[in-house]
Amino acid sequence: MDLGLRDRVVVVTGASGGIGRALADEFAAEGARLVLHGRSRLAELRRYVAGRKWRGRAIVAGGDLAKPRTADALMAKALTKWRRVDVCVANAGAYPMETLRIDRVSERRVRETIDANLLASAWTARAFFAALAKTGPRAGEGASLLLVGSTAGHFGERGHFDYSVAKAGLAGLLLTLKNEIVQIDPFGRVNMIEPGWTVTHNVRASLERPGAIARVVATMPLRQLGRAKDVAKAAAWISSPVAARHVSGQTLVVAGGMEGRIRWTADDVDEAAIRRRARED
Repeated sequence: MDLGLRDRVVVVTGASGGIGRALADEFAAEGARLVLHGRSRLAELRRYVAGRKWRGRAIVAGGDLAKPRTADALMAKALTKWRRVDVCVANAGAYPMETLRIDRVSERRVRETIDANLLASAWTARAFFAALAKTGPRAGEGASLLLVGSTAGHFGERGHFDYSVAKAGLAGLLLTLKNEIVQIDPFGRVNMIEPGWTVTHNVRASLERPGAIARVVATMPLRQLGRAKDVAKAAAWISSPVAARHVSGQTLVVAGGMEGRIRWTADDVDEAAIRRRARED
């Protein structure tokens, strides 16, 4: 299917990570022109782009999106190069690796997590709206803002309350901005995808631990691991002004049918004690 993305200008934040690179590849395969943002791995992103066949249709920008001026500069660079922005994928984020109960999490970590995962997306959205207001909509087609959330925001995640809160906050952003974008572009759309456990370079080592994969798929009817390209293909579809032209304000969970997270294993459950309490009730 032709998604109608050829020669459309697509901004992807957080493009240096596994999902970000897959997003770049997928939109490039659709013929889009790209503005790719990276932060801590910017040099790595530049090398990656230099090695792709589509490198002539992409520019790279860097900076900390927790600072509003970085998002403003990113959109300004897009307008200077391509004169407009049609699609914005707010993918940038950071996952705190250490698992800690809420009373053991430092204030610094909480603020950094909220900045990286919620406010960075908000500043990106604000800058995108400003760019869209400056250029005006493309006639007959709707612009698209896509937020990248997480199943942690959908189901919660023990030991990562800060990340869960930040990603859950994107739902409020989604439901507000889908009503605001049409003030600029009558066919403009705002949606969100929520990836679950997705295989990227950063998590491959943890999947080698005995039992890790079984734990990951324990709440999923599809007993398989999500790939970055699965997320990217969903992102391209929902960003399409053709295939998803009447889809706005929606959250698409890309997680194999995940229904939640297992709290206990068989070894944790004292069945005899539970039966005894049931009889007492």
